[in-house]
Amino acid sequence: MTKELNYRVNREITAPEVRVVGLEPPELNGIYPLDQALRMAEERGMDLVEIAPQANPPVCRIIEYSRLRFEHKKKAKEAKQKLHQIEVKEIRFRPYTDEHDLAFKLRHAESFLQEGNKIKAIVFFRGRSIVHPEFGERLLKEFAERLSHLAKVEVAPRLDGKNMTMILAPLKPGKRSAAGKTEASSPSSAGEKK
Repeated sequence: MTKELNYRVNREITAPEVRVVGLEPPELNGIYPLDQALRMAEERGMDLVEIAPQANPPVCRIIEYSRLRFEHKKKAKEAKQKLHQIEVKEIRFRPYTDEHDLAFKLRHAESFLQEGNKIKAIVFFRGRSIVHPEFGERLLKEFAERLSHLAKVEVAPRLDGKNMTMILAPLKPGKRSAAGKTEASSPSSAGEKK
């Protein structure tokens, strides 16, 4: 949550002299006796707020205290909105997932990665399909390869009971464009391999 403001206001200020900032015109900024600074604030219909008590002399600003509180809350709210919690989104497969389903899951994965989330890709083996774990590994590697322009493999495919998991992490925005350029230049070399 937001930290409450603990500024001294008007008569709560105890220093004999204060440095006043934020005045218009700027030539009025300077060091004043406390009584004169309080009068200046009163004449403007505002408050004298001590914003840097550790300075010598303490720094004060002439402003409406309610406006200062509002600005503080607004900045805290903006900072909270910029803070992005990274989530791990799960995408599940069967070892024999067909091309259409894979493409559908790739679109979802791309949107998750673009939001900055990690992806945990899971292949579920049922019954006797566990006899062929290489199908699941091949599927996860193809999934990672198709998303290589947006993500890197953080945890390689590994078998855990009847599930095979792999974790993909989004690339940094600068690295995405570089990966996209190398991908764009590689179709000619991919065509030669076929």
